[in-house]
Formats: sequence, C-alpha cells, structure tokens
Amino acid sequence: MARLLRLLAGAAALLLAASAVAAGGDTVEVGVNWGSQLSHPLLPESVMKMLKANGIARVKMFDADPWPVGALVDSGIEVMLGIPNDMLETMNSYGNAEDWVKENVTAYGDKLKLKYVAVGNEPFLKAYNGSFMKTTFPALKNVQKALDEAGVGNKVKAVVPLNADVYVSPDDKPSSGAFRPDINDLMTDMVKFLHDHGAPFVVNIYPFLSLYQSDDFPFEFAFFDGGRNIQDKGGVSYSNVFDANYDTLVNALKKAGVPNLKVIVGEAGWPTDGNKNANLKLARRFYDGLLKKLSKNDGTPMRPGKMEVYLFGLFDEDMKSIAPGNFERHWGIFTYDGKPKFPMDLTGQGHDKLLSPVPDVQYLPHQWCVFDDGAKDKAKLPGNIQYACASGDCTALGYGCSCNGLDEKSNISYAFNMYFQMQDQDVRACDFDGLAKITDKNASARGCLFPIQVLSAGSRAAPGIGWVAAAIMALAVMLFV
Repeated sequence: MARLLRLLAGAAALLLAASAVAAGGDTVEVGVNWGSQLSHPLLPESVMKMLKANGIARVKMFDADPWPVGALVDSGIEVMLGIPNDMLETMNSYGNAEDWVKENVTAYGDKLKLKYVAVGNEPFLKAYNGSFMKTTFPALKNVQKALDEAGVGNKVKAVVPLNADVYVSPDDKPSSGAFRPDINDLMTDMVKFLHDHGAPFVVNIYPFLSLYQSDDFPFEFAFFDGGRNIQDKGGVSYSNVFDANYDTLVNALKKAGVPNLKVIVGEAGWPTDGNKNANLKLARRFYDGLLKKLSKNDGTPMRPGKMEVYLFGLFDEDMKSIAPGNFERHWGIFTYDGKPKFPMDLTGQGHDKLLSPVPDVQYLPHQWCVFDDGAKDKAKLPGNIQYACASGDCTALGYGCSCNGLDEKSNISYAFNMYFQMQDQDVRACDFDGLAKITDKNASARGCLFPIQVLSAGSRAAPGIGWVAAAIMALAVMLFV
C-alpha cells in the first residue's frame, strides 16, 4: 500500500512540477525543516511550489511519509528523510532496515534527490532518560549497511541528528568541549563510525533555548549583532552563542579523535509566540543575523568557511508537544496556512522581502466559535476551558504572548474557537455545555488573531478534485502517454 501511495503521489507531483520550476527563483544554500505535526497539513504539491518559488534547495523531514515525499520527486530539491525514534528498535533488525531502504530509498530511484537518512531525532536528549541509548547506534549501522548493500551508500549517508546537550563544557568555554560523560564512549564510537563512512555529524543549535533555560544568560549573546564577546584560550573571541556552541562540538570531536568530521546544523531557528522572548521582532533579528553570517562563509573561529544549516522550521505545528514550552508550536517562518511571518532574505544579502506564500490554500467557512455571555450555567466554564485548551491550542494566551492582552470573555472565546477550528468546525465542537455559540462575525480582538483553519490537505490534492483522483490521473499519464 505504501508503495502504491508513493507511486500515486509522485505521479501527481509530475503534473505540477513544471509550473513550480517555472515559478522558482535562484536557489539558496540554506535548507529548511518540513515538520508534519499539524492538525491540518497543507497540500504537499503546493508546499513544493512554495519551496521552488523561494529558491529553497534543501529539505529535512522527520519521517518518510510517501505523500509529502512524493511531491519532492523530480523537484531537484535535496532531501533528508527521517526514521522516527519509535522505529529505532525496529531498525535493530537488519532485515527491517533493508526493507525500509527498499521502500523509502531505492524505490524512488534517481527521481528523488536523497542525500541523507536521519536515524532518529535527538535520541540522546536528557529528557528521554536513556530510552534510545541502546538502540540508536545499532540502527544507524544497519541503515548504513542497507544503503551500502542497495548500491546507494556512496551518495546517501545515514546520520543521527543530535541535540547540543550531547556535549558539555565544564567552564563554559568552547575549548573545554567534550561529550557528556554518561555517553562519551558511545558518542566516540558513533562519530568514528560516521567518519569511516563519510557521513557528517548533525547537530541542532538553538540560541533561543539558551535564553529560555536561564534567566542569567546574557540576552545579547543570543544574537549575531549583540556586541558582547567572551574570551577563550589562545585569544579566541566569541560574539554569539551559536558560534560558541558550534565550536564546543568541534572541540568535542577533536577529543574523540575525529577533528575533521563534517558538521551540519540540522536545526536552527527562533519561535514567534508562546514565550516573552518568542516574537516576530526577535525572530527576525535572529534570522537576519544568521543568514548574513552564512552568506559570508566566515564559519566559526575553529571551523572557518562555509556552513550547512537547516532552518527550523517551515510551518507552525499545532500538534507538537508543549512539554518543553508553549513556544514549541510556533517555530515556523510561515504560519499554519503557509503565509510568511516577516520579511527576510534567505540569501543573506539583506534584501528583505516577504517570501512567496504557499499557493492554492483553501479555508473552512468564515465562522468562529465564541463564548455565549447569555449562557446560564457558567459554573461549568473552568472545566470546558481546560478541555478546549488541552485538546486545542491556547499557547498564544500566556504571559508575554501575542494574545496576552485579551479580556476574560475573549480569552474564553479564543480557547473555544481554537478547539472548534481544529475539529473542522464541527457544530458539536462549539457547544461546551451550552456555553458557546457560532458566529460569522470575526472574533479577533486587541491584535490577537482568531484563526480560521485551512481545509486539510488530507481531503484534497488540488482545487476541485481529490488527491487520490489526481494521483491516478497523473499515473495514467505517466504510464500511457
């Protein structure tokens, strides 16, 4: 079934690829992370058009779903596919790894410009309490072996994207960087394996999290224009935490015996809501500094030269866990409906403008679910608000967030509406024990957007026809014309 879906989705993409290529501008070096944790995903073919229009040439994914991957077939966009953490134990069987490679790599042939397979995602994160400590490295070895046996190991490499918490510096100086003591032996074996197979080290670096996790962290050091410097050994100076973090890893790799192992930054970004420091102004400042830095190919003090970086992320994802913080659902440089959030220049030349949006986006009807202040049994409000927020998304209501200034009635309405929209505006989702009502009057207030959800791409592939029908039509063209 998965293979059929892949063929159908890939064939459907062929019908749309020509117009997308024609719309595309010059390519840029920076890549993007295309996440999938949205309640209402956008049409993959439309996303591909947007990528082309903005000249984005690299995409990193967190799984190998044949639907979005199919849209990248024959696009010329370089791809990193992902194997989720919950599949790592499965990949400890070489047979399973071999099957995965057949299904998701060799089945595409040369039509998919596949460069890397990400085995897991931050599997050694401290918060996981060692859950994937024993399964990650065996999975990595099996996937790389399967790639080699399939005859593609020379051009497709297995990697493991890791959080920056896998290395430490006792004195907070990059020169003292070393892998975490509890995983030092494992990391040393793994980086040597990567080196021996010509694969890079993929690391996720988030200056925002440095700021979020410590009130004592120097604010300006999170950006590239802060004017603050820290001194390291040998007269080396650092003006921002991104470079300092990167070189802490470089020194850890030296200590592990692989000083020249290539490093790719798999994720770097700044959220725009969900925290007092997560807003459009600071996100734009961060990206402006990062992109200008990358365009100069200055690298870092320990690794001068070109850097390969994937921005995180492409879209806001309303289904992401908020255990790390409410900001987790607001990392996108595009909104949930594919609109650019702020002007930027992906080439880093400073010619900021709004990026091209995702085309062909369709919305649910213009209606909102709001609090009915005429309702009688208001004693049931607390439980219903809690339910709406637990099953919807109220992350914009917190302190310092975009909707923090709402009055009590609007706060309730926001919670109700977010749940209502995520439930495809089902009339039953706007009841809340008789406390809510549906209105066609825009409920947005005090600069807070009460969104209308998009028509989920799961129910369509192109305006007017279903995606399965479109795929079948395209497959017929490809096979018989």
